[in-house]
Amino acid sequence: MIERIRALLSWSRTHQGKKMVRYVLGSVVATGVSFTSIAILYGFGIIPGVIWATLAGNLIATLPAYHLNRTWTWGKRGRSHFRNEIVPFWSMSFLGIAFSQFGAFWSRAEVHSHTWSHLANTALVTGTNLLCFGVFFMLKLMVFNKIFHVNKLELIEEHLTLEEKSAL
Repeated sequence: MIERIRALLSWSRTHQGKKMVRYVLGSVVATGVSFTSIAILYGFGIIPGVIWATLAGNLIATLPAYHLNRTWTWGKRGRSHFRNEIVPFWSMSFLGIAFSQFGAFWSRAEVHSHTWSHLANTALVTGTNLLCFGVFFMLKLMVFNKIFHVNKLELIEEHLTLEEKSAL
């Protein structure tokens, strides 16, 4: 077990490992923004409808998600490339939001068919959204890794250990 932890820590220091850790942390931030936004919007009745609160909360979360993924995870700077970065990112984001809307429709049906407290309803709505977005996590990782992939050997080599450099 300790060897696995050491191997994981060692891998997390490689270029690919750092990128994955940053992607996961960026996703955690975006998920937190989405979760919090929906909890506030629906929980406090700012947007009383499950569908609209879920949509608004997820749209709010896409802004930090794009920024964190582009700049921190994949190290891109300057203007975004519309066709190669913006369109694929928003396409995948809208797919995730659309899937979460199916979860919101299910949540709304559950909310209307039971007499739970508003707190329990809010937990159901936010939890369902969390589950729906979890389904898209790995797909987004694979797609975004291709979109924002920086193919400059010197950027990769700067994160390699001496052992990895000697293997090249």
